Amino acid sequence: MSTRLNFLSREFMENPYPYLAVLRQQGPVVQVDPGGMWAITRYDEAQFVLKSPQRFSSEGMRRAFQPEWLGRTNPAVTSMVFMDPPQHGRLRTLVSRAFTPAAIAHLESLIRATARSLVSQLLERRKVDFVEAFSVPIPATLMGFLLGLDISHQASFKRWAHAVLCLGGVRAEDTEQMARSRHTIDEMKMYLEEVLDDRRRRPREDMLSDLLRARVDGASLTHEEVLGFLSLLLIGGLETTTHLLSHSVQVLCLHPELLPQLREQPSLIPSFIEETLRYEPNGSALLRICLQDTLVSDVKIPQGALVLVSLSSASRDEKYFPDGDRFILGRKGAPHLSFGHGPHFCLGAMLARMEGRIALEELVPHVGRLELRTERIDWSYSLNTRGPKSLPIEVFPV
Repeated sequence: MSTRLNFLSREFMENPYPYLAVLRQQGPVVQVDPGGMWAITRYDEAQFVLKSPQRFSSEGMRRAFQPEWLGRTNPAVTSMVFMDPPQHGRLRTLVSRAFTPAAIAHLESLIRATARSLVSQLLERRKVDFVEAFSVPIPATLMGFLLGLDISHQASFKRWAHAVLCLGGVRAEDTEQMARSRHTIDEMKMYLEEVLDDRRRRPREDMLSDLLRARVDGASLTHEEVLGFLSLLLIGGLETTTHLLSHSVQVLCLHPELLPQLREQPSLIPSFIEETLRYEPNGSALLRICLQDTLVSDVKIPQGALVLVSLSSASRDEKYFPDGDRFILGRKGAPHLSFGHGPHFCLGAMLARMEGRIALEELVPHVGRLELRTERIDWSYSLNTRGPKSLPIEVFPV
């Protein structure tokens, strides 16, 4: 590889895994573009960076979500994802109450009823965009319930989440996309501000009202902190599960032998979900800022450098995942890093896994075959996530 790999190139986004394999051969720390970032390519080094906030700051995430050209504050960047300890822990404690096993268990009936209804619609329509018809409605319905949002706006929720997550992928010459992104951020912020104003006037029994009532060290959360929470929960809760469901069905289309296995042994569904998360992580990378000159596997990363931790590469590290380019149902070994590692491990991981499990439990018994109806998947462009914008499929009943 004579020139630095560009993580935002179309070729890389279409299929990053051959390129990542070459990077791992070059070393666990390799400079890449855009901007000469330091990419962490292997599992051990990825864990080291993610569990060392005193050396690698989460402020690095702001580079992707608050580009200079945006010209206004992206409300998501005031959330805890972009904070380091102790501020991060102070705010995480509040939200974590809504993601305990007991709290999540109460949501199972809603998820199952939603998935069951959507499966019926899939079987009636047969040819669908799976993202629009299934992957988005399940988490959108759940986030709407948790936050008390009107789920008739779910198309807007998806559009806003996609726009926010892809801010770091907008090319310098694409001024039209910049203008669209600015408009989308303004639209999202206006809607969320209206929701917050409504909750202050008329509190409900939902997570958002709880946040407005919450106190940290005796003080209520600031308007910006609550707005950041709302943005994080809406965007993160939607995109994480959307990508998991879309990747799961993409795998079932490409590996038709798996569907009968899951139908005959539903107990394999959790294992299938874990291998899907490893094989196609819903979060492809995390960004950090190096706070001091630091040696990572004998490579000196300078203070102030932007560090990209490639979760997609670490989850195919040959040391821990032999034959990592193969989807192996029932794979044993090290846990994948698709939900991160360290103090920023995804709070919603248990919920996303449950949504994926229930969705497949409702889908698999009724489907004999799934087939892709496109020769080329249109992927989202982002440093942090990778998922299909649409997934045209045909559903064949049992």
